[in-house]
Amino acid sequence: MSIVSAIGHGPGNGPAVAPRRRARGGAYLLLAPGIAYLGLFFVVPVLALLVTSLYVPVPGGEVGQFAPAFEWRNYTAALGTYWPQLVRSFGYALVATLAALAIGYPMAYVIAVRARGRPFLQGMLLVLVIAPFFTSFILRTIAWKQILADESFVVAAIRAVGLLPPDGRLTATSFAVVAGLTYNFLPFMTLPIYANLERLDPRMLEAGADLYANGPTTFRRVTLPLSMPGVVSGTLLTFIPASGDFVNSVLLGNTSTTMIGQVVDSRFFKVSDYPTAAALSVVLMLAILALVVAYVRRAGTEDLL
Repeated sequence: MSIVSAIGHGPGNGPAVAPRRRARGGAYLLLAPGIAYLGLFFVVPVLALLVTSLYVPVPGGEVGQFAPAFEWRNYTAALGTYWPQLVRSFGYALVATLAALAIGYPMAYVIAVRARGRPFLQGMLLVLVIAPFFTSFILRTIAWKQILADESFVVAAIRAVGLLPPDGRLTATSFAVVAGLTYNFLPFMTLPIYANLERLDPRMLEAGADLYANGPTTFRRVTLPLSMPGVVSGTLLTFIPASGDFVNSVLLGNTSTTMIGQVVDSRFFKVSDYPTAAALSVVLMLAILALVVAYVRRAGTEDLL
C-alpha cells in the first residue's frame, strides 16, 4: 500500500474529519439565529413589498382595496410621476454626504490622531460626537427648525454680515433640508473614520517624516489612503439613510423640496395607494444598491461588500 493510500484510508483519518464536521455544524448552529432574524424581518417584508407593488385596484371597490396581480406598469407609472422627487433625494443625500465628510473627517482626525495619548480629551470629544444620539431624531430636527427660523440669532447674524438678504430666509428651503440631513447623520460619518484612524500605526507617519515629507504630503500620501476604508464606510452609512429620509424634508422643507421618502409615506398612510408606494420603495432600494456597488468597486474596496 502506498503512503498516500495509507494517509487517505488509515485509521487516523476518521478522527481528523469528524472534528471538522462538528466544527462546521457548530458554526451553522451559531449562524441560525441571525439567518432566521434576517429571513423573518428582511426577506419576508421585501417579498411582501414586491408582491404589493404589482397589485391593482379592485374594480368598484373602496379606497385602499387592491387585488393580487402582475401589473408591472405600476413601476413605469410611479417613475413617470415621481422621478423628480427621486432625483432630488439622491441630490440632497449626495450634498449632505459630502458636507458630512468635510466636517466629519477633520473631527475624526483630531480625535484619533491629535488627541492620541490623552484618554480624557479623546473620551470627551467622542462623547460630543455621540451626544446627539441621546435625544430623539425628530427633536433634533425640530431644534434645527428653531435655529434656522427667521427670528433666530443665526439668521440675524448672517443677515448682519450680508450673506443673506434682509428678506431672505433659511427655513423651508433646500439649504435647511441639507443642513438637517448633514447634522443628523454626521456621527455616522465621523465614527467609522475615527475607528479606522485609531488603528493607524503612528510609525507610518513617522516614516513619512523621516523621508522628508511635510505634514500635507504625509497626510495625502499616507494618512488619507490608509483611511479610505473608513471614508467608504462613513459615506455609505450617511448616503443610504439620507436618501430615504423624509423627516427633514417635512419639518425643514416645503412643497418644492419633497423627497421620495415623503412621497412613500404619503402614498402609504394618507392616500392608501399601496402599489405605488411599494413600487417606489423597490425602485429606491434597487437604485441605492446599484449606486453602492458601483461606488465600492470604484473606490477599490470590494472587501466591504
